[in-house]
Amino acid sequence: MRSQFSALVALAIALVASAHDDHDHSDQMPLGYVKYPYQALYPGDNEVTADSIFSGITTFAKLPWVQCLGKDRDTAFDIAFIGAPFDTGTSYRPGARFGPAGIRAGSRRLTLYGGYNVPLEVNPFLAGLRLVDCGDIPVTPYDNKFAIQQIEDGHKELLHRRAFSPLGNDSLTGKQLVPISLDGKNHPRLVTLGGDHTIVLPLLRSIFSAYGPISVIHFDSHLDTWKPSVFGGAPSDQAAINHGTYFYWASQEGLIKNGSSIASISFPFPSPHGAIRTTLSGPADYANDDASGFQRIEAREIDTIGTEGIIKKIRETVGDSPVYLSIDIDSIDPAFAPATGTPETGGWSTRELRTILRGLDGLHIVSADIVEVAPAYDTNAELTTMAAADVLYEVISVMAKTPLGKVVN
Repeated sequence: MRSQFSALVALAIALVASAHDDHDHSDQMPLGYVKYPYQALYPGDNEVTADSIFSGITTFAKLPWVQCLGKDRDTAFDIAFIGAPFDTGTSYRPGARFGPAGIRAGSRRLTLYGGYNVPLEVNPFLAGLRLVDCGDIPVTPYDNKFAIQQIEDGHKELLHRRAFSPLGNDSLTGKQLVPISLDGKNHPRLVTLGGDHTIVLPLLRSIFSAYGPISVIHFDSHLDTWKPSVFGGAPSDQAAINHGTYFYWASQEGLIKNGSSIASISFPFPSPHGAIRTTLSGPADYANDDASGFQRIEAREIDTIGTEGIIKKIRETVGDSPVYLSIDIDSIDPAFAPATGTPETGGWSTRELRTILRGLDGLHIVSADIVEVAPAYDTNAELTTMAAADVLYEVISVMAKTPLGKVVN
């Protein structure tokens, strides 16, 4: 009797288990619900993270150190970080020559948890591109003219190497992509760690050699298009080139695509300035900024049009043009990034700038820089250098999603 009862219990359990196995739990989930949206579909899922990233030599985000200007000059790459430790063009607080080292230190934790960018749905470190840290361009602190030439030569040598990865096919049409550069070559992208903002003049000279006049997106609290006779008075030809006049000279040399540049705080016409909130010598400074080819976005506009409105202005200004991105850390309010040469209160938060940068998704950013990080003025918590590193993380995430190619009909 007991054995018959046991058999019946076993049969009942088996039937329940069988019914359970045949039941599809997905029928009970809301339409479109994904239980684990970022898992099992992306390289790096379930790999070890948080593994002693504070150890070893400090490169940007623990990337491989490649002596690109030395013994490893035959090593190809897709995106390279390169330092330009120059700060003898600054007008107030020096110290940005230590910016490259500080930014690298602030970047150590970027891959602490793996590096996947949730809003942009990409891990720039595992997107099939070769990313490296090339160290610094050797820059003399004794001769500005010579140093500026060193920066241009070093950047140009790296820019004109072949990219490691082919462009491949367009994701929408399936057609072969061709380079967007004027010389028809598939160039790698360079992210330069400044250094004061003077370095952008030699960088744009280098960019011009591959892309011609370029649209510029410029995030800064200052215009940086001042006439040398106004900013510093130009006591000598070399003193006329500094971190407040380099865009003036870039415009004079035809390096900027007029009308398609923008700055925040100010905007060139195809080039925009964003985050502008500087004082001026007078309204004539804005007229000169207009003549240099920029349109302006004032920092305070974020209170009325928000980050979405700022993104819209930037994208309408640059259109589909290839763009160069230049970011002064002082575009962020000193409450969040105090370690800079010419701080201005009333700026954007780190979160706001990162949101705006993510809004550039889909643009052809050919290269970029971040400048004016002076670690000596930072907090013990490394607020500024971490902010700079996080900003660049957004930049390379955008780069990783959009190849520098176009479809030719």
